[in-house]
Amino acid sequence: MVQLQGIFAGDDPFAIAKRWLSEAEATEVNDPNAIALATVDSAGMPNVRMVLLKEIATDAFVFFTNYESAKGVEIDASGRAAFVLHWKSLQRQIRVRGEVTRETPEASDSYYQSRALGSRIGAWASHQSRPLSSKAALMEAVAKEGVRHGLRPERPPYWGGYRIAPVEVEFWAAGDFRLHDRFRWTRTSASNSWEVVRLNP
Repeated sequence: MVQLQGIFAGDDPFAIAKRWLSEAEATEVNDPNAIALATVDSAGMPNVRMVLLKEIATDAFVFFTNYESAKGVEIDASGRAAFVLHWKSLQRQIRVRGEVTRETPEASDSYYQSRALGSRIGAWASHQSRPLSSKAALMEAVAKEGVRHGLRPERPPYWGGYRIAPVEVEFWAAGDFRLHDRFRWTRTSASNSWEVVRLNP
């Protein structure tokens, strides 16, 4: 294995990612856990959007969304996704590609109940990614769902988490004269060991 030192040191990419995110939380003004999530549709056309990474587990990267949204439909169809986590203040980024499965209902319930009440009601009111006639129509739906579900709404059956189990993780840090440092961790499946190589900038 390549000798890893300094900010790249470690034998577990999840631990390194957690360390980098922790450092970014002290320097990034807004949403240090924001990721650009990429999926592809049935025609192979890519889609990218920003979502919030909610957990770096010991074996996966976790985020939550509406399963019936464009990203949910595309993920369920392909079983794969990629994302970039970039921190301008640290001049670092992490790229991840992997296989995606749904989070357990229990974990999705737990995270859903931790959200603000307005966000929980909003999950019921929004038909994410589908056409909307007006903002007023959305606010009317929010009001109706608020009355219907009260102060303790249950998680919608179409809303929950996804776990990205990576087969590739790349750690990047800016270098002088654009001579950046890049280390790519790869494995053929989640049950295999990692191989690490240094990449040209």
